[in-house]
Amino acid sequence: FCNRDRDKIKLLYWERNGFVLWYKRLEKQRFKWLKPTDSAAICIDGHQLNLLLDGLDIFNNKPHETLFYTAMN
Repeated sequence: FCNRDRDKIKLLYWERNGFVLWYKRLEKQRFKWLKPTDSAAICIDGHQLNLLLDGLDIFNNKPHETLFYTAMN
């Protein structure tokens, strides 16, 4: 699941004896996701999922900008 702003993603899957929920929120970038007007579903493999979660555009192979912070508020 990806929210409308495409800065949050949730993954739900079954692993042997229970469901696993992954949640990732991006600070400044957006996930490269299908537009709501795209009606066809796509299937991606585990490798492509890892690339997507690492911030890569799996459709164009372009990474998100890496953020560096010097302090936490």
